[in-house]
Amino acid sequence: MSVNDTAHTDNFSWNRQVYHRLKLALSLNLRRQLFLAVCDDLHLRNQVAARLHSTLAYPVGQVLYQPEDSLESSTPAYPRLATLRLNLSDPNPIAQINQWLTSYPPPVIGGSKDTPGRPLPIPAFQIVGVELLTKQPVAVQRLFLHYLRLSEEYLANQESNSFLESSLLLWVPRPWLSAIQQSAPQFWRCRTGVFLFAGEPTPTSHNGGYRERFAGSRSLDFDDFEPSLLEEAVAQAELKSAEDTELKFEDDFDFEAETAVETTPPPSVPISTSEILQIEGKQEAPLAISNNGNKLPPLPSLAHISKDLTELVLETINSKIIQDDEDISLAQQMLVEIEKLHSQQASGEVLSAAYHRLGNYYRLRIEQGQSNLENIMVAILAYQEAVTYHDTSPQLPDILNDLGTLYWMLYRTPPNSEEGQTYIEQGIEFYKLALKLISPQTNPETYARVQNNLGTAYGDLARFGNPAESWQQAVIAYNEALRYRTTAMEPLKYAACQNNLGTAYWHLGQYNQPVFNLKKAIAAYNLALAHYSPEYEPLKYGMIQNNIGTAYWNLAQYEQPGHHLKMAIDVYTDALKYRTPAAVPSGCAATQNNLGTAYWHLANLSQTTKEERHKYLKLCIAAYDEALALAHSLNPAVLSFDVLSTHNNLGLAHYQIATDQYFNADKKVRSQHLEAALDNHLQALNGLSKQPEAYQTTFSYIVKTVRAFHSELGIQGQNQALSKVPSHLLPEILPKI
Repeated sequence: MSVNDTAHTDNFSWNRQVYHRLKLALSLNLRRQLFLAVCDDLHLRNQVAARLHSTLAYPVGQVLYQPEDSLESSTPAYPRLATLRLNLSDPNPIAQINQWLTSYPPPVIGGSKDTPGRPLPIPAFQIVGVELLTKQPVAVQRLFLHYLRLSEEYLANQESNSFLESSLLLWVPRPWLSAIQQSAPQFWRCRTGVFLFAGEPTPTSHNGGYRERFAGSRSLDFDDFEPSLLEEAVAQAELKSAEDTELKFEDDFDFEAETAVETTPPPSVPISTSEILQIEGKQEAPLAISNNGNKLPPLPSLAHISKDLTELVLETINSKIIQDDEDISLAQQMLVEIEKLHSQQASGEVLSAAYHRLGNYYRLRIEQGQSNLENIMVAILAYQEAVTYHDTSPQLPDILNDLGTLYWMLYRTPPNSEEGQTYIEQGIEFYKLALKLISPQTNPETYARVQNNLGTAYGDLARFGNPAESWQQAVIAYNEALRYRTTAMEPLKYAACQNNLGTAYWHLGQYNQPVFNLKKAIAAYNLALAHYSPEYEPLKYGMIQNNIGTAYWNLAQYEQPGHHLKMAIDVYTDALKYRTPAAVPSGCAATQNNLGTAYWHLANLSQTTKEERHKYLKLCIAAYDEALALAHSLNPAVLSFDVLSTHNNLGLAHYQIATDQYFNADKKVRSQHLEAALDNHLQALNGLSKQPEAYQTTFSYIVKTVRAFHSELGIQGQNQALSKVPSHLLPEILPKI
């Protein structure tokens, strides 16, 4: 194989992966998305754009709402994806979209004498032809960028415009991507995702009537299609027809999760600590089925089932995501059963139940640990079909709740980090829709579960912006859940929700009313703690004690520092009875780290006596030593605190003891403390090369410690210190001592 062959193989694998990500992003039918697809190879661009159009424009099962009147079964379909070529004479993408919508407004489906009917959703739009602007006058090119600059204001201020209910995919070559980044920064900031395809640039003079470059080899979607579909899609004026239903709903979820939270002292104190404040929940299981796998036997035609759903189910089987013969057979039987029901023109209730069973099957697989993208998407599509065919089902609130969980899992599943905010927001919409359908008086358990999930979703949304608002919404949701999740009905779920509420209050206290919210957090944590037995739930008991300690530590920064730091130390110490090195080493290390920080702060309070200060500093050193000993034995990925900061903190504690005039130990003991301080600062400095500010702070600690060697131990002590300093640092240190 030549070098070129290797490159082609790598490009193929990369492009196929990018194509499937792009296809998935568009197939979710989310609103207000702005995607940029970057491709220099116009043959490849046309191939991919054509494939997207042929696959997504009229997907079976996602085109029409289920007709309520059989006389309407021949209503023309409305596309889910429209392909437009940029108008070079007036290159305004949004104006083109609005013009298209004026010509082809969404038809109203399902109307009768008693009901007004429902309009079909606005399609997504993909726009091609930007590369042709290169051959246009500079004024036209600038006009295009001007329109893009206006789009950010357009999107923000014209919320009633139908374009906002859709998604836009703009195809550009790399030079135009750079131009957009530089000349239309507002438009660039509005992007939801960027999809980069690999390929050699193609001259813009040959962008039509081409033959596919690698015809007869491989296509991105494992099946052949005609490249000329793109030209047909761009030019077509008539809409195809199809018979099936379109989905309309939102997201939901019930799950158990942990949120890592860092707490840091005031800027004047060079100490930092991190903590685990956990949010808990519980997802309820559906069917009970196992896993294993082989090849799927030949299936009959599945013409009535969504192509996307069929392809994803087959992918889970053929790629051995399912690895049990019995499960393969069951997945196959479910598809065959659904196809048979379609052929028999079964009622919507019966079809909905069949899709629901398929979704439950894949949901169970996810709960058993197989939370890959394919399983999640099958469950989402199956549940959406279930909702479509029976949108008055008594199971609808539970299905919507499960859909929310699945969208939340999409956010947690690579490579969806860029679209994470969108998925969480979609999940929140599903929860809100589910709550509209639930009476808390008649279904308090379900209502509380969805409210708990809504709170957790808002907590995750806080990572993407407006954290104060998101945590405030989380507090509201958790409090609402606790109105109906009582200790008598579900004591452990009540305790988990109180812990979640405490965590939400803690976060909110970092932005608004810190004293009020931190006290609320402590109260909620204590209510949670009352329902966990240290004998039977030692890890959760220790975790909540740890959370209480962190809240007290934080509260000490605002009022009664001595009292609240001592409270923090007491609960941290109690937590360590259960967060042992053997049971949960990473949690034990985090609590020891926080305990050391609390002792350091207590030692440095103005009201602390000299005798107490020395005692607290020794306890601080002992706690930090325990934290670091555990940390260095663990994978850094499992740690929730900054080990380098802990080394610096430990160094400062040793330095303070060695230079404290109250501490009248002999020179040998002082030398030992100064050596420990220098060793820890040097270890921290070694890991801070890519953090200039932290590096300079740590370097200043080293200089100060070397000076202390001289002042405490004389020139011999200074030489001892310099012998420990790496040679490359000496030219910078010597002039400063």
